[in-house]
Amino acid sequence: MKHQISDGPGVEALAKVFRRRVFYIPGYDPTHPRRYREMYRKEGADQAAISGYALHLRPRPGKGSYGWHVDGLIDGAPTAAEFDVLVWSDIVRDSMSTTIPATYLQLLRTAWAYIGSGALFRLVGLRKGPTIAALYPVAILLLQLVLCLAVGGVLGWLVAHFTHWLPGLAVLVAVVILGLRWFRAHDNKIYAWYLMHDYAYSAQAGGANPPELEARMAELRIRIRDAMAGDWDEVLVVGHSSGAHLGVSILADLIRDGLPAQRPALAFLTLGQVVPMVSFLPRATRLRADLRYLSARDELFWLDVTAPGDGCAFALCDPVAVTGVAPPNKRWPLVISAAFTRTLSPERWRALRRHWLRLHFQYLCAFDRPGDYDYFRITAGAETLARRYAGRAPSKSRIETAVNRHQTVA
Repeated sequence: MKHQISDGPGVEALAKVFRRRVFYIPGYDPTHPRRYREMYRKEGADQAAISGYALHLRPRPGKGSYGWHVDGLIDGAPTAAEFDVLVWSDIVRDSMSTTIPATYLQLLRTAWAYIGSGALFRLVGLRKGPTIAALYPVAILLLQLVLCLAVGGVLGWLVAHFTHWLPGLAVLVAVVILGLRWFRAHDNKIYAWYLMHDYAYSAQAGGANPPELEARMAELRIRIRDAMAGDWDEVLVVGHSSGAHLGVSILADLIRDGLPAQRPALAFLTLGQVVPMVSFLPRATRLRADLRYLSARDELFWLDVTAPGDGCAFALCDPVAVTGVAPPNKRWPLVISAAFTRTLSPERWRALRRHWLRLHFQYLCAFDRPGDYDYFRITAGAETLARRYAGRAPSKSRIETAVNRHQTVA
């Protein structure tokens, strides 16, 4: 069923199976995308039990891109959704496979990229939470280095005192190397090294996408373009965390290339976005141009969901407006809050509130007191994103003040 609409099918179409193609763009994540399939399976089952609908996930047959299939029965309507994941975990792993000295060199370069450009001070004024999250790996890695130097210095001095300065120096170097290796090997508890690589990857070219990432984005754009010519009711692109700004550029290029006259509804859902971390950098001219362009297009519906409880995201910050590139005819995104303190029970909120990285993924998980945001209804329900949020007012607490110093566009 093909149609040229932006708000989805009419009531008569809901008696049929509603068919959706979902393209999921993860953030900077070195793990295999099966993580997202299993998260969808588990959390979807929990949400279905809470909300009273049915979801069934099964592997997608055939070869090609990674994904899965979901059959649903939501609000009495049968649905079928095909999920397709932009796999760039291999690029992430390659960017993380650096030596310890190279990581500390990354630290210096990344700090200078944000401090030297003035972006850091603008980001602090926008939202302190994600800026503190960005400074966290810098502080932790420096603290680890100081601790290793201190311990190595004491042991080296003792050895040098009773023997010779050369063995003492060797002990100092050995302790520092072994200590930092130990910290890196146990980073799965505090994620300092992981986050350092994350911010360094975005900052290494001053906000410009590395060539290998641009090539992978172009591959997904081709898959979305093919889906737009297919027999779907909606094509939904979901960008989580840093995947949000990748989705902006992918969709901007897609629309510039031209869409079929007869096509499914096109929707864009950004979750826990960190767009300002990139768009505030001096060489992010492509991203700023894409934000400006996409925000005024009527070919899609764009919903941005964040939550003040997520300390890693720029909560309720309109990514177009705060970047300073909003055109006069700006339409998107519609900025709303997932309101963790209301959509999670007090017990659940207390259990999660200190687990800041887990909260950054809550948008993809079940809520025990769901409001009007439900990831599984959006991705597997029988309403397009535009119809579901038709008439929905943006959050009154949203931030739209342009604070970015760098506003040039490509």
